[in-house]
Amino acid sequence: MPEQMTEQSTAQITPEITAERFAEHTSQIIASVSSVIDGKPEAVRSALTCLFAEGHLLIEDVPGVGKTMLARALAASVDATVRRIQFTPDLLPGDVTGVAVYDPVAREFEFKRGAVFANIVIADEINRASPKTQSALLEAMEEGQVTVDGSTHHLPAPFLVVATQNPLEMEGTYPLPEAQRDRFMMRISMGYPDAAAETQMLRQRETSNPLAAITPVTDAATIGALIAWTRRVHVAESLEEYAVALAQATRQDPSLHLGASPRATLQLVRAAKVRAALDGREFVVPDDIADLVIPVFAHRLLAARGVHRAGTQPVEAALTQIISRVPVPFAGTRR
Repeated sequence: MPEQMTEQSTAQITPEITAERFAEHTSQIIASVSSVIDGKPEAVRSALTCLFAEGHLLIEDVPGVGKTMLARALAASVDATVRRIQFTPDLLPGDVTGVAVYDPVAREFEFKRGAVFANIVIADEINRASPKTQSALLEAMEEGQVTVDGSTHHLPAPFLVVATQNPLEMEGTYPLPEAQRDRFMMRISMGYPDAAAETQMLRQRETSNPLAAITPVTDAATIGALIAWTRRVHVAESLEEYAVALAQATRQDPSLHLGASPRATLQLVRAAKVRAALDGREFVVPDDIADLVIPVFAHRLLAARGVHRAGTQPVEAALTQIISRVPVPFAGTRR
C-alpha cells in the first residue's frame, strides 16, 4: 500500500509528459550543459541519450578536452544526488559500494553506503583502478542494486554512470574487460574544440568558473517521467529487424573477432527511441538506428587478429561497411 501511495503522489506532482514538454525540458538541459561545453553538441546529446535510455556513458579521450567537465555540467543541471569517484590503484570495492560496519551499541552490523548511491555517478579515470574494484560497478550498472554481505541494497532512480578514461599513458592502468565495456550503452570521444570555441573558453574561464553559474533546470522526478515517456516511442517491426540484422552482421563479419551482444541490440533500440524524442518525434526512423551503431557497438567489439586498415580504426571501419551493406527499411514502414 505505501508503494501505491507513493506512485500516486508522484503521478499527481509530475505533470503529464508530451512531445512538447519533452522538447522543453531537454532543450533546457542541453542549453545548460552547452554553456560549459562549447562546440560539442553531439557529446551533450549522447550524454542525454544515455540518461533517458537508462544506460551508462563511457567518455574516452586525451586529457584536458572536457570529459569530466561534461559529466559535472550534466550533474549540475539536474537537481539530483551526485557523487564523483576518483579511481586510483588503491581504491577498494567497498569505497564504491559501501561496507557493513559493526555498531557495538546496537550489537549489529549497519550498512554504510558507498559513493555509488547517487542518481549520477562520475567515475573518473575508471581504468586506473584494479579489476576487482572495477567489477564492483557491474551489478550496480546492470541491475541498479548492490549486494554486500548477502544483503541487497537498491540504488536511487534514475541512475547514470558517466565514466572517463584516458586511452594514452596506459602504463599502470587496467583496461576494462569485455564484460565491463558491455555495460556501457555508449562510448564517445570529445575531440579537440575548434579555434572559435577554444578562444571563447579562454575569455570565459579567465575570470570565472562556468560550472559555478549552472543552476538545476529539472529534478530527478521529472527525469523519471521523461524516461517513462521515451519508452513509449514507437519502433516499427521492420526497424527492430533492422537493428537485429546489424547486430548479426557484426557476429558474422570475418574482420571482427567478437560481435555485438544481445544487450547491445537492446540498448541500440533504446538509444534510438531517445534520439527520436530529442528530435521531436514519437517514432523511430532508420537514421536514428544507423547513426548510433558506432557509438553503441564499437566499444563492445574486437577486431580479428591481423586486421589493419590504414588511417582508421578496424572496428569502426568494419561497422561503417556493415551499415552500408545491411538493407535499410523503406521510409514509412511504421506499424
